[in-house]
Amino acid sequence: MKLDLGRLRKKGVYALIAEVCAEPFLVQNVEGRILYGDSDSDYTTKYPLLFQDEQFGWISGGKRAYAISRLVMLFAASECEKKELGQETLAKYRELIFLYDITEKLAASLRPQEVAILVISEVNKLIKADKVSLMLINEENGLLEVIARLGEEAKTKLTLKLGEGIAGNIALSGKAEIINDTRRDPRFLEGRHKVSSMMCAPLRIKDRVIGVINLSSAEPANYTAEDLKLLSVLTLQAAAAIENARLYDNLKEAFLTTVSTLAETIDKRDPYTGGHTKRVMEYSLAIGNFLGLSNPERERLKLAAILHDIGKIGVRDNILLKEGKLDETEYNEMKRHTVYGEEVLKYIKFFNDIIPGVKSHHERYDGRGYPEGLSGEQTDIIARIIAVADTFDAMTSDRPYRKALSKEAAFAEIKKNSGSQYDPQVVEAFLKAVAMW
Repeated sequence: MKLDLGRLRKKGVYALIAEVCAEPFLVQNVEGRILYGDSDSDYTTKYPLLFQDEQFGWISGGKRAYAISRLVMLFAASECEKKELGQETLAKYRELIFLYDITEKLAASLRPQEVAILVISEVNKLIKADKVSLMLINEENGLLEVIARLGEEAKTKLTLKLGEGIAGNIALSGKAEIINDTRRDPRFLEGRHKVSSMMCAPLRIKDRVIGVINLSSAEPANYTAEDLKLLSVLTLQAAAAIENARLYDNLKEAFLTTVSTLAETIDKRDPYTGGHTKRVMEYSLAIGNFLGLSNPERERLKLAAILHDIGKIGVRDNILLKEGKLDETEYNEMKRHTVYGEEVLKYIKFFNDIIPGVKSHHERYDGRGYPEGLSGEQTDIIARIIAVADTFDAMTSDRPYRKALSKEAAFAEIKKNSGSQYDPQVVEAFLKAVAMW
């Protein structure tokens, strides 16, 4: 670090030394510029100022000039150390803020891919690298597979066996490494792009390695033990977040399987509506895509579409399975399946945000639907989407009292009722979706 002699002047160090030594002296930087003292005085001796064997100035004076030069060098070195300590403290503070910030972000991520992309993006901000990738061990085939990358990783090999290449060896050994000269490392796999320096750290859950993070630079990067320590701290957080995301995915998959099985069981109560739930879900998601729903809204739509007829579990068989048309009393009882759906779901906290889609999918855009007579955007968008999907599937399916309409006739019927029975925007999205089928 460069010593600042001017800083000593501002702090009054030279004036204090002159008062203690009772002798005038001259301070010059290494280029000869005067920083303190009178150049017209008659100085008999001159001494260089040194720090770590490098000269940074001159002291000129009388018989105490040597002692003065030693004092100036001590003060200058002390200032330099304080400045270095301040910079190091600031760097550590920034690292702590960074780690706190990424911990919060990881805690909010529920998908392994999302976690991986976040981790490599944050690593790339903190440690110099041309390419960063995160590889996970595929639990089925045991191979390391790249699931997220920055730089040119897309053009390199995306899978490795354990023990193959540097990353494969790190996954096998479970020990992080710095390779500042890849040409001298026999494990390095030559690719299409130049790599001079690498740093690789394992993703560990207790004693189990689940993947690795790779950083590489085309030019020598001289990665340090401090860089590796920081990367290792990040990999600990990343591994825990990825494992949690995997567990969440597995739990979510099991949950959706259970929900779908429940919905299919209700479908099977009515032999004329087999596959209805699955088709309504597919139509609804297609509409949602064209409406640009966010991922959370798509998740809500999917669940609501699967469970939209869950309330039919409360409808008596003599009504649900009747082969002819329902009379007014029976029809009023059938309409209650929307309310029954709400009653079934309201005791399960996880389902609270899909209740509007289940309860209101028979509301009409003009307010003449049921069970509450909601109109326009009073009805949840999820319910407005399911209303179109549900009606389309009902119209194109055989019923005991009528044959199925052709798809063209069903499209025409939905278009005719746009703005009255159905939300015009949902109908427009539906028609765009069906054009892709």
